[in-house]
Amino acid sequence: MSDFAIYARDNSLKTRRTHKTGAKAWMGTAIALSLLGGGLVLGPDFFSNKSQAAVSAVPSVVVSTPAERSIEKRLQFLGQFSAVKQVEVRPQVGGTLNKISFKDGDIVQKGDLLFEIDPTPYQIKLNQATAQLDTARARLDLATRQSDRAETLKQNGFGTVENADQRGSEKRAAQAAVDAAEAAIRDARFDLDHTRLTAPFTGRIGTHLVSEGNLISGSRAGAGPTSLLATLVSVDSIYLNFDMSEADYAAFRRERAKQEGALSDKVDVSVNGEGFNYEGTLDFVDNVLDRSSGTIHARATLKNTDGSLTPGGFARVRVALSKPTPALLVPDASVLPDQADHIVLTVGADDVVTPKKVELGDLRGGLRVVQSGLSPSDRVIVEGIPMAKLGSKVLTETKAIRFTSN
Repeated sequence: MSDFAIYARDNSLKTRRTHKTGAKAWMGTAIALSLLGGGLVLGPDFFSNKSQAAVSAVPSVVVSTPAERSIEKRLQFLGQFSAVKQVEVRPQVGGTLNKISFKDGDIVQKGDLLFEIDPTPYQIKLNQATAQLDTARARLDLATRQSDRAETLKQNGFGTVENADQRGSEKRAAQAAVDAAEAAIRDARFDLDHTRLTAPFTGRIGTHLVSEGNLISGSRAGAGPTSLLATLVSVDSIYLNFDMSEADYAAFRRERAKQEGALSDKVDVSVNGEGFNYEGTLDFVDNVLDRSSGTIHARATLKNTDGSLTPGGFARVRVALSKPTPALLVPDASVLPDQADHIVLTVGADDVVTPKKVELGDLRGGLRVVQSGLSPSDRVIVEGIPMAKLGSKVLTETKAIRFTSN
């Protein structure tokens, strides 16, 4: 082999080695750039996955300190409205019903005409009684003159004592006849006046139960059959009747006895499930417990000037037992049952969940009264309770409790 051939072969081998070395260098550079690019893209998420998993393992809850309000002890009952005044309109005289002077459901004023019965027979009776009175008075006048003459003759010695006594007796009989005729007139006028039935008080009239033209019966004393014409109830004020259980009545008396000053008898009333928008006065508590039901009857009176409260309707009534005192309140949903007790979950200064046993009162302003077991500085979990585990740490967000006045 010539020297030129040997030189050419050596140069070819060097060239291949140079290409292989360049290719390896290029491949190494590409891999490094790829890893660097992947690190730039995935770097923030990739390197923080473990720290985020650690953070997400700690649940977040909303906490709040108990709301503080001055509230009074009170009891709540279900009551039913009844009219202060209610009357069945019935006639005291019978006859044909000539006229109905109202529309069903109207507000009628005291003295307004409601019904009119045919007055003809009673007017005739009054005329007869008047005529009898005129006759009796004429007889009395004659008897008086005869008695006076007989008495004069007796005193002058021209008349007998017997005659004077007889004339005097006739005079007294005539006077009695006049009195009887006057009574008959009053009786006839009573019947005639009661052919017009008027409203005994201002109120709402119900539907008429007898139509015009019907023959109705009446009775002065109510001993005989009478026709019910309509019902009238008062509307300016209304009763709310309710019953206290024996235990509630005992609490009512006990708490009232503790009060040094006079406690207002004001009650709050809720109608149709709305707020306690009506006020009334507790004006009656019965003096005997009903042995069959174990309750005692009580009654409040409410103003009803607009006529919106109807007898027979139902309402809730709240009776205050004491004067307002400071109290703590929490959302009712934050109170958990624990067998026969109740607990709330609190978060301490170290953000660890701790249960506290509480004694509860009633609902006020959408919140539950806590009678004991909490302090004003406790942080109570109000949202996220299912995520909180006893003894574990939580992330907290503070939120104020909203109290809705009711």
